[in-house]
Amino acid sequence: MPTDPVAKPRTKPAEERRDELMRSAERLFLEKGLEQTTIEEITAGAGVAKGTFYLQFSSKADILQALRARFVQGVLDGIVAAVEGRKGQDWRGKLAAWSTACASGYLDAAGLHHLAFVAEPPATREGLSRNILIDHLSELLAAGASGDAWSVDDPGFTAVFLFNALHGVVNQPVDETPAGRAELLRKIEAHFLRTLGLASGID
Repeated sequence: MPTDPVAKPRTKPAEERRDELMRSAERLFLEKGLEQTTIEEITAGAGVAKGTFYLQFSSKADILQALRARFVQGVLDGIVAAVEGRKGQDWRGKLAAWSTACASGYLDAAGLHHLAFVAEPPATREGLSRNILIDHLSELLAAGASGDAWSVDDPGFTAVFLFNALHGVVNQPVDETPAGRAELLRKIEAHFLRTLGLASGID
């Protein structure tokens, strides 16, 4: 079948190019570290010209910030799906689902989290006192209090407290076996529930 002589070559959408660059950068950062990775290596891994990088990002620090944002949004997406999977007034179930989904999100991408938030931390530590995960938990705690599921004087403070406790636990070396992970998730859930005065279901 003859080709159309005036047909333009197909180009990928900008968002697809951006995603390819981010995936290439993530792989290289995890393998080599931020400082040891060059922009040329990132673009080669994504199969694009160097100039394409600068259409999407201003620097390696910029693409790392984009990886941070995507990581946190991915964790939130998992939390929202888990919480919404519980019945409307099952506040205990929603809180348990929140803790498990958040911890699982961190554990599933432990390498990226360590790179983006520990090895190459953000310029400020504001994320530990205010981020979209804390905001979502604060809203859940306030909603549960309104539904008489628990009593909490300051949902925002409690959300920061619980998030940082979870963050500290999953940021430590953990038993990576299925049994070890399951036990860790059970402990996190139990402490979330006990903080709100709910029976944990385990000793």
